[in-house]
Amino acid sequence: MALASGFSRKPKDSHLTTWASLIVGSSHSRGRFGSQSIRTVVVTGGSLVITYHRYLSLLKNPKPLPNGSMVKLSLLSSSTHLLSFCRKLTVQTLTRRSLCSSSTTTMSINLQSHAFAGNPLIPKTPKSSDPFSPTQAYETLKTQLLDYTHLPSSLSFKILPFRKGRPLASSTGGTSDSTPNWHLGWISLSQCKGLLANSGVELSGESLVYLGSRSEDDVVYWAIDVSGESSVVPELGSKQLCFVELRTLMVATDWADARAMGELAIAGHARALLEWHNISLFCGHCGGKTVSKEAGRRKQCSNEQCRKRVYPRVDPVVIMLVIDRENDRVLLSRQSRFVPRMWSCLAGFIEPGESLEEAVRRETWEETGIEVGEVVYHSSQPWPVGPNSMPCQLMVGFYAYAKSLELNVDKEELEDAEWHSREDVKKALAYAEYRKAQQTAASKVEQMCKGVEKGQNFSADFNVESGELAPMFIPGPFAIAHHLISSWVYQDAGDSVAARLKQPSGSTSNL
Repeated sequence: MALASGFSRKPKDSHLTTWASLIVGSSHSRGRFGSQSIRTVVVTGGSLVITYHRYLSLLKNPKPLPNGSMVKLSLLSSSTHLLSFCRKLTVQTLTRRSLCSSSTTTMSINLQSHAFAGNPLIPKTPKSSDPFSPTQAYETLKTQLLDYTHLPSSLSFKILPFRKGRPLASSTGGTSDSTPNWHLGWISLSQCKGLLANSGVELSGESLVYLGSRSEDDVVYWAIDVSGESSVVPELGSKQLCFVELRTLMVATDWADARAMGELAIAGHARALLEWHNISLFCGHCGGKTVSKEAGRRKQCSNEQCRKRVYPRVDPVVIMLVIDRENDRVLLSRQSRFVPRMWSCLAGFIEPGESLEEAVRRETWEETGIEVGEVVYHSSQPWPVGPNSMPCQLMVGFYAYAKSLELNVDKEELEDAEWHSREDVKKALAYAEYRKAQQTAASKVEQMCKGVEKGQNFSADFNVESGELAPMFIPGPFAIAHHLISSWVYQDAGDSVAARLKQPSGSTSNL
């Protein structure tokens, strides 16, 4: 479908109106606002989903479209915008949902990246002739490894060490009045070479994995797994650097801090690549040893009779918020591994030959006995903090509308599943002190880097103001489940602006 002409480098209200009118009734279109890409998808029932990882210009007033629809962008806070797409009652499948309080239907989509998304090092891959490309950067790296003190280069290299899946980190800025900030523990090529030399290991290019580059500062970034070199721990510890669990860094990240979110995404990408290298040492076809290619971006079987190429593994997972017919209740579940009182969305892996929508319906039926009809896409999130055997899951989020209500919970899969009212879920969002949990985790990282780590029960931080335990809470803003749930709770834009501004910043959906 052709896009209307007239898009300029600076967005105008008329351009957004024209652009939005194009997606009605179309299956796919793509446009550009300034230098940012916009992807739009029309899914079952005529709902609009927009994935857009940067802010759009605010439209303070609704703009009418030719077919009677409306697009409006409401300001929720300095860091959160909510895009609402309203259609009149011409779409029967959505009028049943009563997604707006009036005679229109609304789908709320948030516009900022999920945790682990928005990696600043991989917006695009340079061409092979570019000095920052994986191939060219690797050749320069090998040259510097041969004699790094004498051969000048326009490129500099920063390396992020990992140990047992944990990235190297430091912490600064912690005072009695402020929360400390963690940073990735980048070291230079010469520092890395010296660090390994003290352990009797010679640094080679094959042990490094290309992460990306920032051409504006002439730096190429790499990751390395030093799990086999135990002597590096005390040496790095003397510099107040330590290896920290990625999940701990995730909770410790201030989701309003773009720098911290970017570093978390880099660490997640690096961990996924390194763990994939660790589980793909041998060819799955012939059993031959695999060797690193393209600066660690792929591997290849060393058997000349095979030469099979192997690429980084991604495991897709559907995660869905199941909504009842009246749009008043949602189905939340508990697993035995959850901390006490935490409830979340249903989720499950996609089977071979299965569509995403089919996976949503099958998993919901298998785990709870609920039959699902309409399935609407929300957003997706990389999830590199799963088990080592699955280095990077891709969580694909959906709203799923139930056709039945009677539960038949599979106790082998779930500890429990229950329907929860909007009011109960809203209270859970208000009670859960996500900011307090973030500050506690940030302080834990600081203590670890100082060598005085203390145990901390994070679930104890989710208390009501009276000091009593909250009856339930949902995962924090670092998880896609939080955004699925909070978007549903606050889907009425007219009510959500005032309501959500009163909540702690952590309970505000930033997607």
